[in-house]
Amino acid sequence: MSGALDAALVAEYAAIFAYGPIGVRLKGASATEAKAAEAAHRTRRDALVLLLTSGGGTAPAASASYELPFPVTDAAAAMRLAVEIEERTGAVWRAALAQTNGAERSRALDALTDCAVRATRWRRGAGISPATVAFPGRPA
Repeated sequence: MSGALDAALVAEYAAIFAYGPIGVRLKGASATEAKAAEAAHRTRRDALVLLLTSGGGTAPAASASYELPFPVTDAAAAMRLAVEIEERTGAVWRAALAQTNGAERSRALDALTDCAVRATRWRRGAGISPATVAFPGRPA
């Protein structure tokens, strides 16, 4: 079970990193949404670190940097990256569903749902159609 949560923590670290370049390219309501998304990922990261380290366990450390899948040079690219980040993070949480139970499974489902909702909002904001996907978190 810890392996799935370790992977989820690494995905949360990467999402937090990505929202830096995303946020600087956006303005107005989109910038506010990016800040809220980053805060949500930080909150989930912090909860995972506490969960994994309680009782003397260890949590994987964040990398100093993460490679973005493409350059973020404007608002359109920032919104595309936000969609991709939420989809990737959601996929890791979806994988965790099969390896967890009880409270940890509820945590994974909540995280997957949050990522799916944010990805939908970003798709709508970017004019990507369809705005929703049938199975959030499913690898492409």
